[in-house]
Amino acid sequence: MKKRTSLGLVALFTSLTLLITMNLQFEHLKIDVQHHEPFVSTERPWGGALQGLPRGIVESTSDLKLKPLWMSSSFESKETGGSYSALLAMAVGISQKENVDSVVRKFLQENCSIILFHYDGNVDGWRDLEWNSKAIHIVAYNQTKWWFAKRFLHPDIVFFYDYLFLWDEDLGVENFHPGRYLQVMSSEGLEISQPALDPDLSSDIHHRITVRNRMKKVHRRIYNRRGSLRCSNESKEPPCTGWVEGMAPVFSRAAWQCVWHLIQNDLVHGWGLDMKLGYCAQGDRTKKVGVIDSEFIVHKGIPSLGGPSANKARNRRSLDSRTHIRRQSTAELKIFKARWNKAVTEDRKLLVASEVFTKRKG
Repeated sequence: MKKRTSLGLVALFTSLTLLITMNLQFEHLKIDVQHHEPFVSTERPWGGALQGLPRGIVESTSDLKLKPLWMSSSFESKETGGSYSALLAMAVGISQKENVDSVVRKFLQENCSIILFHYDGNVDGWRDLEWNSKAIHIVAYNQTKWWFAKRFLHPDIVFFYDYLFLWDEDLGVENFHPGRYLQVMSSEGLEISQPALDPDLSSDIHHRITVRNRMKKVHRRIYNRRGSLRCSNESKEPPCTGWVEGMAPVFSRAAWQCVWHLIQNDLVHGWGLDMKLGYCAQGDRTKKVGVIDSEFIVHKGIPSLGGPSANKARNRRSLDSRTHIRRQSTAELKIFKARWNKAVTEDRKLLVASEVFTKRKG
């Protein structure tokens, strides 16, 4: 009888031990699950696709810095650069090789990353330049810099950089220093800027606000009391203030995150963008957008993408390719304006509907 009682006690003790152990394991499992919840991005509406990944492993941004196959002390020493990290992106053709070479050399001195978009398909013609292997080369025939930018300069890919230079290829930089330029841009609190144009040497100036003011370091507006364009201290809109031209814009990281979304995927010439860039200035466009006079450039006005058509020599009555491009650009401008106006109208309707709903709910 005593033996049976002892066995019963042992069985009871064993059962209690198993029950306590299972309960502890269950509690530990709950804690483990709580600490390893599926990852859901708070930044993206499509974050659910990343649920299988732990938060700490997610790498959502990148850069365009070339990496060696193995690290060395000599490479590490070269990685130290200026105060700001910058990327120079240009759409280029071989006919502008000499000029592009001068621009790239200036930027490499400041340890900037370089990406060249070759619209004429000629990449081999650049191999003799000593910096060729330091640049990234992308080829697509007869495409504009806005086409390239939309497809290869996504904000997450260029997030590493403090500033992005999205320049044309026909710019003279003899009096331009990228490092000093960015120092001015930062100290002046500019999110979007461009270097001023030298009025004596530039052959193609379209807007007065881009002309260099020798008496200033930076200017943000112009004054004009003649003609149809009236600009004064009361002006709040471009091209009187808060405006830069599309040939040589420079964007901060935050501004580019906005501008990239403004670029229309199917409108490749970018006409009309300049009038709306101020909406991406991260604040008051009259303060956050400006033209830097202390570091200035020359606009040589040499068209090469879609240059003079061969048909022009054979048949004078046929339209030159530049005429076709201008017509296409004008058509795209009309489309862009219509899209902008439609989007603004729809947003206003949503705002009104939201206000009505809020009042009814209240």
